[in-house]
Amino acid sequence: MNKLFLIAASCLFAACTSSTQKEKEAVSTVGTGFSVEGKKVLVYSTADSTDLRLSLNDTLTFVEKGQPFENEIMVFVDPSKTFQSYMGVGAALTDASAEVFAKLPKEKQQEFLTAHFDKEKGIGYTIARTNINSCDFSSDMYTYVQDGDKELKSFNIEHDKKFKIPLIKAAMKAAGGSLTLFASPWSPPSWMKDNNDMLHGGKLKAEFADSWAMYYTKFIKAYEADGIPVWGISIQNEPMAKQIWESCIYTAEEEKDFLVKHLGPTMEKEGLKDKKIIMWDHNRDLIYQRATTYFNDPEVKKYAWGIGLHWYEDWSGGDQMFDNVRRVYESFPDVPILFTEGCNGPYKTENVYQWKWGERYGRSMINDFNNGMTGFTDWNILLDETGGPNHVKNFCFAPMHADTRTGELIYTNAYYYIGHFSKFIKPGAKRISAAASRSQLLTTAFQNPDGSIAVVVMNQGSNPTDFMLWINGKAATTKALPHSINTYVIQ
Repeated sequence: MNKLFLIAASCLFAACTSSTQKEKEAVSTVGTGFSVEGKKVLVYSTADSTDLRLSLNDTLTFVEKGQPFENEIMVFVDPSKTFQSYMGVGAALTDASAEVFAKLPKEKQQEFLTAHFDKEKGIGYTIARTNINSCDFSSDMYTYVQDGDKELKSFNIEHDKKFKIPLIKAAMKAAGGSLTLFASPWSPPSWMKDNNDMLHGGKLKAEFADSWAMYYTKFIKAYEADGIPVWGISIQNEPMAKQIWESCIYTAEEEKDFLVKHLGPTMEKEGLKDKKIIMWDHNRDLIYQRATTYFNDPEVKKYAWGIGLHWYEDWSGGDQMFDNVRRVYESFPDVPILFTEGCNGPYKTENVYQWKWGERYGRSMINDFNNGMTGFTDWNILLDETGGPNHVKNFCFAPMHADTRTGELIYTNAYYYIGHFSKFIKPGAKRISAAASRSQLLTTAFQNPDGSIAVVVMNQGSNPTDFMLWINGKAATTKALPHSINTYVIQ
């Protein structure tokens, strides 16, 4: 009996030690060395019913401020507590975006590129996603091989060289020469699937698993031969959704088995072991179940880089499930969490300037960053005046639209809301603790590699809110206008 007790106690001690180690990995205490002495705060604002759009709106200084009273509204920032690293922010360079871009006049093309990818004049996107084979935001259905070509001898990317590859190259150049680009398939070719259809779900046939695994490597090598480095791939866009557009179903076990038995070994054999592989690539609702199925298996960890998420779980009428992301971060702190897709819709021209579109981005990004997300990838970077093109008429909003009849670029408030993160938080930054004392204020904060701090504060309420930005007993007094988002850069 004593022996059993000792064994149990030993196991409990080991479990507690492991848990403590994971907490240390998730939260690093770097001391209280950060000082606001001599520092100023640049305030950039975007607000409803004003002309403020990522505008430098104020400059603040810190004064002594001890214990706040409960009637004083505060945003507390603690640079001594650091969490996950920040990868960056970006968007998807889809067929639809590329076709719209190609229709713009040259000067508008340059305006678009500068607005998104220039680090000084624009909002500094550093991440991009693109589609392998067609997706709903393509004008046509296509693959890169001839029907029945199991050996993939006919594989070529000529389709992409007309619109998509030129846009990706232009974006890379505008971003300073490189982007963190990942690619996702919506469906294998129809003849590889049990429903013989790229649309309407279906599953990959077992006899084509090795061919499909090789397909990813062919895509990566073809793009890189054309001068486009590929950082990584996801296995399947939305693997639990049977859509009217390109889709393919994998249970968690099926996706795991495909990775471990086919895709992972194939990538290694083809010299692509350094490429990142993203699991799930779907909504927050099932993300914890998927994560436990994947990352409790040591074989998965040999090949998978992290897990991707979308924000569409509220399709059934409920709320967005932000806590599910935190559950994954708590349980698997060494697994990066990347937001891989989100957009607003359905598209209606008369609603393009509605303020709620940007607020959804702000709310999602703040919550997901606070829950462990490492980077954010918007869906289509550009769409036309119809919310397309889209070959199944699944028209949606983008943060920027182009009226292809006039060449006009339409900046929605979502563009500016995203910019409050992407422009001021730099790749390699560390999230630090930030907490607001009132529910109308949402906040997150990061310390950049150069030591500067960016604090994002979103006022989701309809009243102006005076508050203090408080760090280590000193505070700067400021105001958040109704329905606004603000970035406070401390330098």
